Amino acid sequence: MTPVAPELPREALEVFFEVTQWPVLAYFLLVNTSYLLLIALAAVELTRHLRRVPFAGHDEACASPLTPAVSVLVPAHDEEAGIVTAVDAMLGLRYPAHEVVVVDDGSRDATFARLEEAHDLVEVPRVVPQDLPTRGRVLSVHVPRDGRTSLVVVRKENAGRSDALNVGVNVARHGIVCFVDADSILDPDALLTVTKPFADDPERVVASGGVVRAVNGCRVVAGRVVETRMPPGWLARTQVVEYLRAFLLGRAGWSRAGALVLISGAFGVFRRDVVVSVGGLDPDCIGEDFELCVKVHRAMRDAGRDYRVVQVAEPVSWTEVPSTRSVLASQRRRWHRGLWEVLHRHRDMIGNPRYGRIGLVALPWFVVFELAAPVLELGGLVVVALGLALGAVGGDEVLRFTLVAYGYGIFVSVAALAVEEFSFHRYGRWRDLATALVVCVLENVGYRQLTALWRLQGLLAALRGTEQVWGVMTRTGFGDAAAVLPAGARRAGGAA
Repeated sequence: MTPVAPELPREALEVFFEVTQWPVLAYFLLVNTSYLLLIALAAVELTRHLRRVPFAGHDEACASPLTPAVSVLVPAHDEEAGIVTAVDAMLGLRYPAHEVVVVDDGSRDATFARLEEAHDLVEVPRVVPQDLPTRGRVLSVHVPRDGRTSLVVVRKENAGRSDALNVGVNVARHGIVCFVDADSILDPDALLTVTKPFADDPERVVASGGVVRAVNGCRVVAGRVVETRMPPGWLARTQVVEYLRAFLLGRAGWSRAGALVLISGAFGVFRRDVVVSVGGLDPDCIGEDFELCVKVHRAMRDAGRDYRVVQVAEPVSWTEVPSTRSVLASQRRRWHRGLWEVLHRHRDMIGNPRYGRIGLVALPWFVVFELAAPVLELGGLVVVALGLALGAVGGDEVLRFTLVAYGYGIFVSVAALAVEEFSFHRYGRWRDLATALVVCVLENVGYRQLTALWRLQGLLAALRGTEQVWGVMTRTGFGDAAAVLPAGARRAGGAA
């Protein structure tokens, strides 16, 4: 007698696959096409930017008393390994008037001691305003004894990165504030470039963001990246390509479209009065930089103001990226959980014509192509695998799925790499460029599926309301060798 039971799952799966394969293929086609469109918009923006570079007037801006003064805010927690090098590099940025405000958020290591020794800090009886509400009590304020160095170091009780930045905003003396992570290195002209939109359009520009790239593997001398190289580890190499797509091209594309909703907390510049008016960063939100940017859009739209939030293509903040799978997993879970929190918190903006391109284009895109992406990608893989195992899916269907989901994705990554290379030619060695091309292919085998799994775990944790635990971040500082810098789980933003 022929068994019937095994045929039931096969037949059901055949029907299910027939019903779902075209919507799934359409989804992957749309998401990859949207990335390609963002890259095309970014290419237009980069071309425009490069044409203006010879006339940017950085030397004139550096010497002009009309250039707006900036407060560079650096939250620091257990950053003893590289804090002195990072702060010295920020103090040495080409800019006519800027101060560096380091907020030591309850460090348990020698972060403050290193700064105290390097800059001969002395405590001053300075009252910190309460323009933004804060949680961690300010313990003391310190400045260099020489009275000339534009450095302020604030010691406070540990209350998290967002609270540290809110304290920094309260301490800041200037009308423009720049958020920079303590494990980051800025290009020498980065501050001049990222603040130029404020000088060009002071009435409308309320925020601007720079590019964040991986410093792992690069040669760093005296707090400056002097040679860009691919790191030796494949985990870090893959993130180099990811960051290129997300920061240099993804956000440049959104900026060109007038719908930029995410400026990385690792390198973002805001008008101080706008940050204060929206209540600063929310310490209870995991995606605090995304949430701040969305709050700014909401406030400006609600007030009926003509405003701009822009991404500047060239200034780079070099930051460490995770080189271990456990730290990377923690980072990606946290990022996706933060994405859910922000979109859920501002769900009334999604699809709302009142918020223009932000409500009708950008936020819906993040819901469909970022938030839901790991569910649909892993679900598609499971269906295809089951179909193959039970004989319900043929070779043609598998090939079609592979080409649309992964072949198209490889093309998008290569296109992003080509635009970056033709625009800036960061990598001087052919070997590094060849490695990046190989990464564009290999990231689709294992890495992409792992990150989708971690993002799904972050989404499920958010839906269950489980407590968020921040990962441990290891630092060795920025040396003069081209060694790979170990990874932290420092925030760098979403995927686009």
